[in-house]
Amino acid sequence: MNPTPARVDVPGPQGSAQYDSFHAARARTDLVARLYAQAMGEDYPAEVAASSSCDWPLLGLLTARLRLRPNDLLVDAGCGAGGIGLWLARALAVRLDAFDLSPVAVTQATARRAHFLGPAADRAAFRVAELEHTGLPDGRAHAIVCVDALGRAADRGNALRELGRALAPGGRLLVTRAPRRGADPAWHQAVATAGLRQEHVDERPGEPAMWERLYRLWIAHADRLRRELGQAPADNMLREAHHMLPTLRGRRAVLLTLRRLPGDPGQAGAADTMAGPRLPSGDRPAPGERTP
Repeated sequence: MNPTPARVDVPGPQGSAQYDSFHAARARTDLVARLYAQAMGEDYPAEVAASSSCDWPLLGLLTARLRLRPNDLLVDAGCGAGGIGLWLARALAVRLDAFDLSPVAVTQATARRAHFLGPAADRAAFRVAELEHTGLPDGRAHAIVCVDALGRAADRGNALRELGRALAPGGRLLVTRAPRRGADPAWHQAVATAGLRQEHVDERPGEPAMWERLYRLWIAHADRLRRELGQAPADNMLREAHHMLPTLRGRRAVLLTLRRLPGDPGQAGAADTMAGPRLPSGDRPAPGERTP
């Protein structure tokens, strides 16, 4: 891992302070990572170290459902500290354009590029953006992943339309979701409005139990979390744990694969004509080239 994080000059949007505080605090101690590892057991991908429900089964599903070719462009929407997108970029030999609300997380993700990609680190770019305002050109992305982030968007419908707009014809959006009973009609309408269709639904039966174990670990280690992370980040985590625990019984977790129709005339060929990810000044793409 590159010990010198690249500077991020773009200020974070309003509302990023809580996420900045969490990511900065987590960098000071390995306590949070160890609690995630304890909750996930053998399913914990230590190198990825995501602050989400990302486990080995999910990484396997993402790899299979993306169906990307080398040098395709993958977007990680709500990337946090970057582990998921970087792991996929290395595994699939693709380019990566990733963004997050938190400037602190983006700085940390940028610093991790060399660890995952070595000399090809400039194939990945990280920047500050919101799900509703990605800054991506129309039809550029061959695929987008959005792990545990869509539910935190200020307007989920707008976020879904924005991500759909950025997809090339035939491109796929993979999003984790915990659907509420009775919410399917509204969801399917939002998918259709975004110009997408639902291609696959993969159940994640172990996800609710993982969150229950993790939240109970946070509560059991409350004093240590406050001591090592600081009062505010720890209190935010504990507030989430106490709020979410009662909702986990009967929860259904899924990975949804949504696809832009290949015949969309408004975006045909866009992914083949757009340039690579916007990289820091002085970087160049290689030839042929998305938190609690």
